[in-house]
Order: sequence, then structure tokens, then C-alpha cells
Amino acid sequence: MIPVDVPIAGNPGNTSNTGDLPTPAAVSQAGAAVAIDYGTLVQAIEDYAIFLLDATGHIVSWNAGAQKMKGYTEQDIVGQHFSRFYTPEAVATGWPDHELQQASLTGRFEDEGWRVRKDGTTFWSNVVITSIRNEAGILTGFAKITRDLTAQREYVEALRQSEERFRLLVHSVKDYAIFMLDPDGYVISWNAGAARIKGYSREDIVGKHFSTFYPPEDAAAGKPAQELVVARQIGHVEDEGWRVRKDGTTFWANVIITAVYDESNRLRGFAKVTRDLTERRQREELERSGERMRRFLATLAHELRNPLAPVRNAVGVMKLETGISPTLARSRDLIDRQVTHLTRLVDDLLDVGRIMSDKVELRLARVDVAELVARSVEAARPFTDAHEQQVVVHLPPEPVAVKGDMTRLVQVLQNLLHNASKFSPIESRIDVLLRLDRQMAVLEVRDAGCGIPAGSLETIFDLFAQEKDGQSAAEGGLGIGLTLCRSMVEMHGGSIIASSEGAGRGSSFTFSLPLAAAPSPAAHEQSGSGTGEIAPLRILLVDDNCDAADSLAMLLELKGHEVRIAYEGEQALLVAPRFAPDLAVIDIAMPKMDGYETLAALRQLPGLEDTMFAAMTGFGHASDRERTREAGFDVHLVKPVELALFDTLLVEVEARRNQRARG
Repeated sequence: MIPVDVPIAGNPGNTSNTGDLPTPAAVSQAGAAVAIDYGTLVQAIEDYAIFLLDATGHIVSWNAGAQKMKGYTEQDIVGQHFSRFYTPEAVATGWPDHELQQASLTGRFEDEGWRVRKDGTTFWSNVVITSIRNEAGILTGFAKITRDLTAQREYVEALRQSEERFRLLVHSVKDYAIFMLDPDGYVISWNAGAARIKGYSREDIVGKHFSTFYPPEDAAAGKPAQELVVARQIGHVEDEGWRVRKDGTTFWANVIITAVYDESNRLRGFAKVTRDLTERRQREELERSGERMRRFLATLAHELRNPLAPVRNAVGVMKLETGISPTLARSRDLIDRQVTHLTRLVDDLLDVGRIMSDKVELRLARVDVAELVARSVEAARPFTDAHEQQVVVHLPPEPVAVKGDMTRLVQVLQNLLHNASKFSPIESRIDVLLRLDRQMAVLEVRDAGCGIPAGSLETIFDLFAQEKDGQSAAEGGLGIGLTLCRSMVEMHGGSIIASSEGAGRGSSFTFSLPLAAAPSPAAHEQSGSGTGEIAPLRILLVDDNCDAADSLAMLLELKGHEVRIAYEGEQALLVAPRFAPDLAVIDIAMPKMDGYETLAALRQLPGLEDTMFAAMTGFGHASDRERTREAGFDVHLVKPVELALFDTLLVEVEARRNQRARG
């Protein structure tokens, strides 16, 4: 704004009340002189657009700054309405008229926003509109001053975005604890990684001294203060050692502390970055112990193979003998089965890492669960007989079959029986129960032993974890049995859990396996009708609606296909890599992990490059189909799916598989 200290028309109140009032002629002459001087001044200004509007908003004057800023000459613009400087959106909302109304009501209106030049380009401007009234107080027009703030706005916005990106970056990092200390070592900022690694929320820790994170012996020795001194002297300090979380547990940390100075070289505080290296340290220790274990297992396997070879040969000789009694024949077959089982276990002893990384080769076949239980009870008999324990088997009257590796599944159940025997009293009872739960065979081993503390129900499946309560020193082990059980069950597409009501109240281990499809010649004939015979396909169904998934699975199995079911997205991620389905049908609306998230995760897994993915949903609008297509689904199925449509899809899947096979 340009200050005017002399009275002008329409502002009689600007005259002074002291001294003699000027005569009207003097006022007129002074006003004319000022008008000439200010007119020349305003016209010469190039950094501001200064112009006048009449009472209706039409332009009546135009200075050099306005021409430079907006691109119009005086001849172009005088007489035009000032709304042409506004964007179409602003004009549509009536914003130019609103500005004049506000200036008329209050005398002045200021605004910032986008304005339009003659060539159509826009710039960010600061606008001040001042109303002009005559001596009678009647509105005669408006004075308008505009500044181009585009460069300043871009600089401020760039700075704001840069600071915001850096703040968001630091705050969102979860693998590193990144926070600031003041010069005395008190915490003044806290990111998400710090909260995750150290366990403190921002409210918990800001204002506390960072020595809180150090073990008591380090804090007592003054290590935190020493690190700040070194960082102040040489700029930064790096250390590795134990640190303490909020809950009192410790973790192995890599810590870097950097001194932060301002432009005046005054210490403002310290930046501290902490990484949790506990897993790396444990892995390194495990690798060292693993190498020693591999050497030991190699020697052990060699020593065990030596006596196994003649036993195998002796069994072969016995098979050539004729006329042996049924008792001897049963004993021979028992030895044969157990030698086969033991030979496989010895092979695996050579590389525990191969077992833990799911690289064990499964020899899949149709497995009768009753036979599986019988073999396992027989294999565990040396343990149970030594404790004078009774194993009671509860089987349903109808036969139950799963698809799996008999030897591996015997290994799982035998391990569970051995575990139950080891932690149960002498002369106690161990129950083995089989039941069907939808498309799964569920086996449970239940004992009346020492039980499992609630905090150990998950950790007992970890490698080398052992629950010591109720176990004598002579009954110790490597702590790998339950880990191998979980690995083997998951390789078969199943799951295993432990449960216990507490110490002294026994425990149970339950594992589930997918049922094998029942062979049915009639089913093959039925599957061949209508669309022609389709070779058996591997189909994965992912749906949290158990009834929908189970009924579709039964239908597909009757048509001769091999089906696996996952009742949630996370379970599908475990089943899919091992099953390698030709077709995956995924429900969209699932809790925890919806169909889109499940598909994105499955696409990242190896071995599924040739899988066809079908979305299954109750929504069939064009926009829903477009969304599934953009997400990467090959097909969009709307519930309930017509059988003919599914047959067509299966034909397409088979054709795609055959095309891949032909190369």
C-alpha cells in the first residue's frame, strides 16, 4: 500500500484538527499536485500491479506493473471486468464479486490465490482491494494492488515438502530407532522404529535421559556420558553392545551418535541411530554351532549306516525264504518298515538345515490314517513301554485318508508320542484321537503329564527350545523334535498347535492334514460330460467362508481335481508354494488379508509364475471387474458361480497348462 498523508477527495477526516484549516482552493491545488505526483509514481512501479476499478468491477486505470505481471496493455484491458484475471473455477463460484462485496462492507479485502495472465498461464498472487467513496460516502470504485508471489510460494512449498518428506521418512522408519537428544542427553524426538525396538511410546520417553537404554552396569560406569563426550569431540561415536527395552529384556544393538551443530557452531544436541542386531548375532552364533553340529551329524550318520546295511541285507535274505511262520513274517515286515524309516532319518541327520528350509523331498501317496497311527504307536513303543504307559487310540469307524509321505507323517506322530511319554508319569495314559473337521483330518495326542506354561505354548516349536519342567536330566534332547514336526506338517499343507490348561494338568498336540480326494470312476465320467474330459488340475481355494470353500472343493474333487483350501490369506501363503496350483480362486472380502493383498503376496512367491488367478466376489459391477483386472486377476467370478462357467474356466486352465508343456 502507498501511504497518503495529505487529504484527498472522499476522506475529509484526514485533515488535522489543530491549527487553521486550509482553504478550499489550497486543498484543491494540493490535491491536484499530489494526484499528478502519485499518478506518475504509480505508473512507473513495475513490481506491483496497481489499477482502479469502477463500482461494478470494470478496469479504469492500468500501470506498468500490471502490464508486466498480467500481460495486458492498457488498450487491451481498460473497460474489461477484472474477473478475467481469475481462474474459471473461481469465477464459477462467484469469488470476484465476493471480494468486491467484502471490500465494500469493510473498506478493505486481502486474499492469496491463483490468477490468470493474458497468455493463460497462472501465477500465485497476493491481492489487496480497497474501496473508494466520494464525499457523500457513495462507493465510486476500488483500488487494487497485486503482487506476484509465485517464486516465494514455490520456495516455501519446496522447503515445506522437503521438511515434511524428511520428517515422514524418519518417523515411518521401523527398522531403525532414530531420535534426537538435547545437549545433556535427554530425549526430545522419537520415531516409530524407536518405539518398536525399545518398547517406549513417545509419551513414555520424551524428556527422559538416554542412559535409560543402557544396562545398569554400563550406566553405573558412566558409558552414556562418555559416548556423548566422544561424539562432541570427534563428531560421532559408534558402538555395539547390549541395550535394554522398556520391559527389561535386552537386545544387541549397533549405535551411532552424531553431534549436531547450528550455523553458529553451537551444539544443538545429538542424533542417535540404533539398529537391533540380535537376530544377526544369534544367526552368527547358530552358524558357528551349526557347523560343529554338521560335522558331528556326518560322523554319527556314517556310524549308523554301518550296522543298517547288514540288517537290510538280512531282511532281504529272509524274504527269499519260504515256509516261514506268520509270526516270523510279521516280524520280518516290522523290521523292514523300521529299517526303511531309520534309513530315511539317518539321511536327514546329514543336513538339519535342509529340513528346516523345507528342502526335504516328500514322497506323496495316499496314506491311510489308521495305518499311520498304528505304525507310529509301534515306533514309539520302546519309549512308552519303558515308562509302562498305555497308548489308547480313538478312530472313527469309516476309513480316513490323507495325501502325504507315510514315513514323514510317522516321524511326526512318533515324535509327539515320544514327547508325551517323556513328560508324563510312569503308568500314565496317552490318548491318540482322530476326527474330521471339514476338509481336514485332525490328529490329537493328549497326555496327563506336567503340562505347558502359557508363555511356552508357541516357543516350544522354536529350534532348540525345551521345556525343562517335569523332565529328568537323562531324558534331555536337542530340542529339535517339535520344530521338525511343525516343519513336516506345514510341508503337507497342514498346521500344528499345542494346548495346555497349565502346570500339572497335561497337554495336547493337535495337527491337521488335508484329506485326500476319494477316487471315483463315476466322478471321472461326470467330469468328462458337457465340456469334454479335463485332466486333473491342482486348484487352491482361498475363502474365509468355510461352507462355500468346502462345498466347492467337494464339487471339484468329484470332477477329479486335486484341491487345497486356505481359509485366510496368510494360510494361502503357506500352502501355495508347496502345492503350486494351476488355478487359485481367491475370495475378495476376507478379514485380516483381503483378496487383493493375498494376490499381491502370492505374486511375489516363487513357483507360481504359471498359476491362473481368479477373483471370486459378490460384486459384479463393471468397476469391480476393472479393479480386479487392474490388481492382476486373470478372471472375475461373481457368486454364485454357474457350473458351466466354472467348467469353461477349467478348460481354459487346462489349455494354458498344455500350452506351457508344449513350450
